[in-house]
Amino acid sequence: MSPAAELSRDENVYMAKLAEQAERYEEMVEFMEKVAKTVDVEELTVEERNLLSVAYKNVIGARRASWRIISSIEQKEDSRGNDDRVSIIKEYRGKIETELSKICDGILGLLDSHLVPSSASAESKVFYLKMKGDYHRYLAEFKTGAERKDAAENTMLAYKAAQDIALNELAPTHPIRLGLALNFSVFYYEILNSPDRACNLAKQAFDEAISELDTLSEESYKDSTLIMQLLRDNLTLWTSDLSEDVGDEIKEAPKADGQ
Repeated sequence: MSPAAELSRDENVYMAKLAEQAERYEEMVEFMEKVAKTVDVEELTVEERNLLSVAYKNVIGARRASWRIISSIEQKEDSRGNDDRVSIIKEYRGKIETELSKICDGILGLLDSHLVPSSASAESKVFYLKMKGDYHRYLAEFKTGAERKDAAENTMLAYKAAQDIALNELAPTHPIRLGLALNFSVFYYEILNSPDRACNLAKQAFDEAISELDTLSEESYKDSTLIMQLLRDNLTLWTSDLSEDVGDEIKEAPKADGQ
C-alpha cells in the first residue's frame, strides 16, 4: 500500500504505527498529517496526538543532531583558519537548515490551521501550544538576525499562552504542564541566555510538583516523574560551575509527554 493511497483515519493511524515500528519517520509524519487534517470533524485522541508528536520529533531530532555536529566541525575548522573548508561546511549546513525550516513550517502550519483552533480541552490546548513553542524554538536555534528574533518572539508567545492555561487548568504534576515548564526553561537558558529565569521556572515547576506528589494519578506517574527528573538534571547542570560547552546535555521533554 503506497503512502499516497486514500485511507480512512483509522487506517492512517495504523500505517503511522507501522512506519514507527519500521523507523520510517518521514512516512509516519505523512500519515499523521492526514489524520491531523480530519480534526475539524473530531479532535485527535491522546494516542493520535502522541503519534503526531513522536513522528515530528524524530524527523526534526535527526536534523537538529546533524546541525549541531556540522556546526561544531565548522567552528573547529574556522579556529584553524581553514577558510576553504569553512565555506564548504557552511553550504552543507545550509542544506540541513533548509530541511529544518521545511519540517518546522509543516507542523506549525498544521497547528495554526487545524490543531490549535480545534482543540477543546485544556490538556489538548496546552499540548498544541507547547508544540507550537517547541518548533518555533527549533527555528530560533539556527536562524540569525531578524528571523531569529521573530522565531524567539513566536516561541515566547506560544509558551506563554500554554502556560496561562496550564497554571489554571492542569495539576502541577500533570506531565504536559511539567513538559511545558521543562522546555520553556530550556528556551530561557539556550535561546534567551537567561540562566536565572530558566532556573527559577524549572525550580518552581519541580517544587510545586513535589508538594502535590500525592495527587499524581497512576497512569501519568511514570511520565511525570521522568520529567521531574529531567527538570532536576537541568537545574543541577545550570547551577553548577561547569565549563561552557555543556549545552548538548540539556534535557528536553521526551517525545510523547502527554500520556
